[in-house]
Amino acid sequence: MAATTKEYTVEGMTCGHCEMSVKEEVGEIAGVTAVEASSKTGAVTVTGEDFTDDQVAAAVTEAGYTVTA
Repeated sequence: MAATTKEYTVEGMTCGHCEMSVKEEVGEIAGVTAVEASSKTGAVTVTGEDFTDDQVAAAVTEAGYTVTA
């Protein structure tokens, strides 16, 4: 199966530490190969195989933030 890239909008990230927290939590999802997060735009881009939107939302919540789109 080919890798999939999805972009999410995350509310609450305000700094580099916020970005790292989100990247660490989302990066722990099985199948995720890359995560990029921007506190400036609120965008989180996730690349990998066999991950779900629910898994990403749960990981973002675990990091203390909220997926809004």
